[in-house]
Amino acid sequence: MLEYASYALVLLALGAYVLLDGYDLGIGILSLFDRSDQRRKEYTELIATAWDANESWLILAGVVLWAGMPAVYATVLPGVYLPLIVMLLAIVLRGTAIELQSAVPGYRRGWGLVFGISSLVATVCQGLVAGAVLSGLPHHGGEFSGGTWDWLTPYSVLCALGLVTVYLLAGAAWLQDKTMGTAHERAGRLGRPLILAVAVAGLVLGFGLPLADPQHLRFDQPLRATLFGLAVAVAVVCAAIAWYGFGRRPDWRPFAAVAGTEAAGLLALAAATAPVIVPPDLTVHAAAGPHGSQLFVLIGVGGCLPVVLTYNIYAWWVFRGKFAQPPAYPDATALSGKAAAAEQLAPVAPPASDVPWAVVVARRVLLTLLAVAVAAVSQDIFGGVRVWIDPVGVALFAVAALAVWIRSDRRSAAAGEFDLQAAEQ
Repeated sequence: MLEYASYALVLLALGAYVLLDGYDLGIGILSLFDRSDQRRKEYTELIATAWDANESWLILAGVVLWAGMPAVYATVLPGVYLPLIVMLLAIVLRGTAIELQSAVPGYRRGWGLVFGISSLVATVCQGLVAGAVLSGLPHHGGEFSGGTWDWLTPYSVLCALGLVTVYLLAGAAWLQDKTMGTAHERAGRLGRPLILAVAVAGLVLGFGLPLADPQHLRFDQPLRATLFGLAVAVAVVCAAIAWYGFGRRPDWRPFAAVAGTEAAGLLALAAATAPVIVPPDLTVHAAAGPHGSQLFVLIGVGGCLPVVLTYNIYAWWVFRGKFAQPPAYPDATALSGKAAAAEQLAPVAPPASDVPWAVVVARRVLLTLLAVAVAAVSQDIFGGVRVWIDPVGVALFAVAALAVWIRSDRRSAAAGEFDLQAAEQ
């Protein structure tokens, strides 16, 4: 029975990740289609409050799979290695863009594009991974036995598109709950078309699952059919509530309904496929690790789960209510007449740089390539061929990070950013 407890923990962690990180990925994608720099800045500041806490659930799911279900870990990760690595790199770039965008007073379109594109790439990769698992990954003896591109199937592409629509809907619902003004109105207008898109995606993926999944889905079993039907009914009711709630008060209702739809959809998928995790025949019992490992991971995750829930709830409580972007304008009381009106209409522009744009682009590309190379070397990809690669890679990474840190501090000190009074002036 411990293996089913591990399976339930994986479902809980994945459901929490889709619910929590899904809306901020959706907001990032929505920022790509918004022409207002003010709203884009507002989106970034809104996500900066809790994005790192939301992603902790993905780590929790990975830990449970690694320790509690090693056969799933050994089958899925090699099978979806390419989209998974791209997703992780996109998440890293996305977090960097959020923090750097939040650190400047104005809006930097370059980091805004990184934020939006990396959100889209991470979402597409997650959909490809989910679709590949549902389509069945070749495995033998609890290990992956397929090729490099077996994850790329028509159903995985459809799953990627469907997940994009789900995250867009969650993002629009969250924006209606947390924003005011034009962002609030725009979210209310986007909600209903996105519900229709999610409904179409759900129908396509639902009817396509029996064709893509190599296992025989046993809907002739009364308990399975009943649970699946109840989950689908709850999802439809929640979608109807979200449809009614978009553009109307209370503003929290669409997001609560969308969260219910996502949870019901995940439960419907589990009811349709359980106990098989990786089709066609890798079940919960076959994928489970030894009893001692199961007990260890349940105790460990059981101790961590209250902590994760606590800081998620605390972050939501601290940043409850509507988000208000602080004005990026000088104090109008110190001005008079037309000058005050002109200053209020014109935001403070960031200081111009003397470095040519080509040099800036080349420098950023080289730094990115260096970071990727150092990360690859430090992971000892060529392990067993050159045993000195791993320590040298770690040393290079540490020295490079220290050099960048010292240089950034010197530049910040020269610009007076450490002097709070001078920075405010």
